Order: sequence, then C-alpha cells, then structure tokens
Amino acid sequence: MNKSPEIIGIRHHSPACARLVAARINTLKPRYVLIEGPMDFNSRLDELFLPHKLPLAIYSYGVPQQPGQGVRRGSWSPFAEHSPEWQALQQARAIKAEIRFMDLPAWHAAFADIANRYADLADAEQQQRAEDFEQALSQELGIQGSDALWDRLFEDQCDVRELEQRLSHYFERLRGEVPGSQGNQDREAMMARWIRWAMDQRDGAVLVVCGGYHAPALMKLWQNLPSEEHEPELPAISQCFDDWQGDTQYTTGSYLVPYSYKRLDAFTGYASGMPSPAFQQWVWEFGLEQAGLYAFQRILERLRKLNLPASTADMGAVYLRVQALARLRGHQLPLRNDWLDAMAGSLVKEAMDVPLPWTYRGPLRPGTEPILVQMMAVLAGESHGKLANNTPRPPLLISLELELERLAITIPSEVKLDLLKPEDRQRSRALHQLLLLAIPGIHCLKGVGQAMSGEMSEHWQLRAPLEQVAALIEAASYGATLSDAALAKLEEALLELHGSQGMVVALVKLLNQAALAGLADFSSRVVEQLTAAVSQEGSFEDIGFALEAAHTLYRHGESVGMQGSAILLTVIQITFDRALWLCESYGSVNPADSHRHIAAFQAIRLVTLDLLALPDTDRNTLFPALEADRALTVWQRKAASTDADPLSRGAALGALLSLNDTHPDTISPIAQPLALLATLAANKMGDALSGLIALARHHLTQDLIFVHGLNQLVTALDDEDFLLALPAMRGAFAWLPPRERGEFARQILELHQAGHLPVSSLNREMTAATPQEIAAMQQAEKRALEILGQWGLV
Repeated sequence: MNKSPEIIGIRHHSPACARLVAARINTLKPRYVLIEGPMDFNSRLDELFLPHKLPLAIYSYGVPQQPGQGVRRGSWSPFAEHSPEWQALQQARAIKAEIRFMDLPAWHAAFADIANRYADLADAEQQQRAEDFEQALSQELGIQGSDALWDRLFEDQCDVRELEQRLSHYFERLRGEVPGSQGNQDREAMMARWIRWAMDQRDGAVLVVCGGYHAPALMKLWQNLPSEEHEPELPAISQCFDDWQGDTQYTTGSYLVPYSYKRLDAFTGYASGMPSPAFQQWVWEFGLEQAGLYAFQRILERLRKLNLPASTADMGAVYLRVQALARLRGHQLPLRNDWLDAMAGSLVKEAMDVPLPWTYRGPLRPGTEPILVQMMAVLAGESHGKLANNTPRPPLLISLELELERLAITIPSEVKLDLLKPEDRQRSRALHQLLLLAIPGIHCLKGVGQAMSGEMSEHWQLRAPLEQVAALIEAASYGATLSDAALAKLEEALLELHGSQGMVVALVKLLNQAALAGLADFSSRVVEQLTAAVSQEGSFEDIGFALEAAHTLYRHGESVGMQGSAILLTVIQITFDRALWLCESYGSVNPADSHRHIAAFQAIRLVTLDLLALPDTDRNTLFPALEADRALTVWQRKAASTDADPLSRGAALGALLSLNDTHPDTISPIAQPLALLATLAANKMGDALSGLIALARHHLTQDLIFVHGLNQLVTALDDEDFLLALPAMRGAFAWLPPRERGEFARQILELHQAGHLPVSSLNREMTAATPQEIAAMQQAEKRALEILGQWGLV
C-alpha cells in the first residue's frame, strides 16, 4: 500500500510530459488516476473513449436562465494525442484503473477569466514571477525565449526518471511558497480533496496528473485534509458565483466539441500552452529527430508551392546549420528552435525589422517575413478533430437539423431568397439567426442592409467548415432552439451596451439584426437596462438616429414581424423623452454633426406628426406614454431662445411650421421664419435657413411672402456679409431636391425681372470656380475699381 500519491506535474500538451505520464502509469499500475479536468464530466467519461478524431475539447458552461441576472462562464479543456491528460486517460483505461477528473467545474468563480483550463499558468498574477524565474534561468543557460528554455530542459528525450526529477525541481522553483490567487486556491482545495478521497480508499496506488504549477501545493495540501469517505460533490451554484442571488437560476453543462490545431495554437500570454501543436504531434508519433526532418520537408514543400525561396542549396545549408547549432548548444538531438533558427538563417536573405516569431509569445507581429509566417503555419498544423457519430449532442444541434430540414435549407449550398414570399422570409430569418450566433460558414453575399430598406432579395453562401460544429455546440449554451439561442445572444449584446461608447448606434444595429432575424420578444430585464442606458446618453444626434429607426420598425415593420413590438415601443418612449431633454439643453452644434442634428429633429417631428394624426383611442393604444404637446412646447422655446444654435432654432421653427396643417396654432407671432433670419449675423443666417428648409421646405419654398422676404434679406447684405453668408446658404439650399430647387430659382428670377431667362442660368455650373471663389473675386474687383477711381483712372 502506497503511503503517498504519485503527483506528476506537467506542462499541458507537452510530448515529453505525455511520455512520462504513459510510462509511469504502465509501470506503477495505479488503482486510481486523477486528472486535472472538469469534475462535472466524470459521469460521462465513456464519451471520451468513442472513436473520435483528435484534437477535441470539453466545452463547459454555466449561464443564467434569464439574461442579465448573472454572469456567463465557459471554458475549454482541449486534448490532442500528445497531451499528457489524454495519455493519462488512455493508459488508465488500458489497465482498468478508476479515472476521475478532479478540478472544479468551468462555471466556478475560479474560472471567471480563464478560457483555457489547460493554460501554462492559471492566472496572470503568477505570470510576472514565472517570467522572472524563466528569464534568470535563460540568461544562465544563454537561451532566448521561454519555449526554447522548455525544449532545452525537458523535450530532449532524456530518461523518464531524469525527466521526472527535472520537472519536479523546476515546478518547485517556479511556484515557491506563493499561495496563488484565490481562484488557484479554490481549485487546489478541490483537487486535494479528490486525492484525499482516493488515498482513503486504501485499495491501490494513486497517480495524479496536474499542471506543474499545482503539483507542489497539492503534495502538501492533501495530507492536512480530513478523511473523505465519499467522492467530493460538485459545489453548489451559490458557491460558484460570487454575486449569486437566491432567485437566480443557472443552466450548466459540458459537451465534447471538435477542435483544431490552429485553435490550440491561438491562445496567447499566460493562457497559452505548448506552441506548434503539429510539430509536437510529430514528436509524439516519430520521435524528436524524425519530427524535425519531417517538419523541414513539409516547410520546403509549402515554400515551393507558394514560389518562395527554397532551393536545393538552401536545403543543404539548413541541414548543415541545424546540426552545427544543436552541437553548439549542447543538444543531444536538434530541437524545434534549432530547426527554426537554421531555416531562418538559411532562407531569409534580408535584414528583419521584427524579432523571430518563436522568441516571443503572442500573435505574429506585423512585418514578419513571409517565409517565417509560412514556417509557423506549417508547425501549427491544419488538423481538425471530428467527433464520433454517437457522441451526445446538445439540443440545439438536433433542433437545428429539424429546422433546416423543415425550411428546405441544405448546407453546403447557395441560396437565393425572394423576401416577398413567406417561405423565403422564414428561411431568411433562420439564416440571420445563425449570423447572430456567429456560426462559421454562413455568409450573406447580397442582402438587406437595413430591415426597412425596401430590398426584397438575398443571396446566401452556406458552407460547412470543420469549425462549424464546434461553434454550434458552444452556441448551445444560449438555448435549445435556434430562435431561443439567437434571442439570448441578442439580449446579452443589448445588456452589454450599458455604459459603452457609441451605445445608441450599436442599439440601432442590434434592433436591425433583431428585425432581420424575426426576434421581437425580449425580457423585462433587457427593457430595464435599455431604459437606464438611454437615459445616460448625451448625444442628441445618436438619440435621434435610434428614435427614427425604432419608429419606422414599430409602425411599418409588419414584413419583418416587428410591427407593434413591445421592445420597440419602449425604445421609442425612452428615446423620444431623452431627445426632447437634450434638444432643450443643447448648446452649439459641431458643423460635422449638422446633418445628423437636423435628422434628429426630423425623427422627433416624425413621431409627433404620427401622434397628432392618430385619433385619441389609437394614440393611447399605440403610444400610451408619448405627448405631442410636449414636443411643440420644447420647439417653441427653442426657436425663441437667442442662446440656442441658429441651426437648432431654424430646425425647431421648421418643425412647428411643418405641423401647421394638423395643428394650426403651433406658431406664435414672435417666431416667424423671416423675423428669425433678420435677427442673425450673416455667417449664421445660412445655418438657421438649413434647419428651416430641412424641416419645412414644402411650406416655405411655396410661400411667395417668404421667398420675397428672403430675397430682400440676401440682397441687403453688403459684399463682405454676403461672402460670409454664402457657404451656409448654399448648404441650406442643398436640402431642396433638384425639381424644387429649380422652382425656387424661377421665383427668384421673376423677382429680379429676369423671368425670361432659363432656370439653369441660376443653378447650372457656369465656371470651374466655386461660388465662394467667384464672390471673393467680385469683391477684389470692386476694391480694385475703388482704388483706380481714387487715382482718377476710371
């Protein structure tokens, strides 16, 4: 009977550690094999031994049943054939040992910021200590890069016993006496309980496989724990979520998902494991020496295929160089970095502006040599896993298959949809729901940019990339059906808007996506959060943008299933209220925002006009909390305020004028358009005119009194004032469509007794010079004539 467990600290996805684990299990023949992994999966361990194609991963999640009531958590536990955890599973199964995963579930607070359970380090707090330790060791050995250091110390295929001693000493120095973060302490407490339980069974040896960072702590912790007669139970939900409230319900689960080498290689920083998974697999399959030669062969084939430099002479130079580097560095066999350094030295002919990719952690830096990019791609590999046919799947995948069959959608295919047909509209909604879930392989080549754009056709390209199944399994945490999952994902995105920059613009985008996907029913939590978020938005222009989009969908969105939607009514009510508050308090307007500023007035006017046109009963049904009179009052005060921006004053007065037909008493004598323009400086007149014409062009341009009065105001300007007023005046008349602009020009010609001239004489381009340049030249000409007159020359 062993008095202590054998705890093997490993680096995840290390072939050397996998070799050690396999050897020790075959030698020790333990009764219990405990592995760092999600303990909630223990009842389903048999799924791991189905005939899968590696790599694969366990995706575990814990999500609130009601969006916004708690936090979502999820993480991956990836396995490749060369992973020590995978070899522990296989070898333990072969000797009929009892296998248990001994780590906390992914929804525990210990995994709050951990996407990859098998990270090199479990938290960022330990990263600096690890970097200091590795840097000191690298300097001592003359090695650059932590991965090169690891290869030098452990991947040189030394004797198994020597490897075990090296690893033990290395991880003891790496961990020291540091207790670790709270998350690490919680995880190690649970792992220690499992060790205590296995030891208390007293019917065979116990072997533990865990990340090397945890091994020194576990060796001490398990001995100080009380006896464990029964297997440790999953912690209660209340223990997993720090902010848990009694009425919050969570859905938890774990499923196998197909994985890929590229995804395995994508983690960076302290979340990363061993780099170059394809190379590590070749080491596992062929041994270190053959793996290097095979990698070199694959890289040459790829470079030649891409017409990058890789001649026979280069090939010989690489081989000679790698042997020399290995001997110089004291390596028994060329390691991964020896091959990479040799190929870089022989194949890269120019000076480099960025470091070699294998000397640092993280994504490749911009400016990396194309040859080096291809080298790293070959070593990362392109293998994708595939689950066995009888692997349990989450409900979403099953319901999706039935839904696609019902809608006659085949993947892969190309689909053209006529949105005027009800059956095609249903297909479009399903595909947009897949887009909301960010499922790979679903591409809209041509479609509706906005839900109410009037575009009635879509062209979709549907593919089935290998990563699609994994993405669908991960999306299953949002719901059991496609519409439920898409709605939950959309609600999550809406809840995340609170306090974010560009919140209102993002809100409109999400509402548009909801309309395209046919999602209209949202939880009360989302409505409350949206109300709070909009109430803090300070951009009048953004609020107006959201109001216009929501009103259009609410009143005319029957074709997309959004007409009368409760969420849209809420958005209209809160944005209408907020827009009027901001309208009243708004100061100067940035010239770059002038069009959006006017558009916000137009949005308020659109809703107000709708309110005034509806009978009282319909108004109370459609817009129970909106008051048109409030908008009229705000506009009257705005138009009369001398402190307000002229653009805002003109827009407010234009809005009042545009409602005269439905509400004749909206204009007070003090706020007539000509009177407003007459009180403004020349350089501000055009701004106010822009607001007036943009909001009330039909009333003003057809009113001869206004046209005559405006003509008098303009002709009364002296040359300098006219030059100041001209740019904004031109901007104001740009709000007129060509036909109305021509009619306005005709009226001006008649006022100047030039009605015989064609309208084009005023609105056509007479010269390449701009109107501002023409006015400036006319002013210069007048001054020149004045000077000549003073000299008696004219």
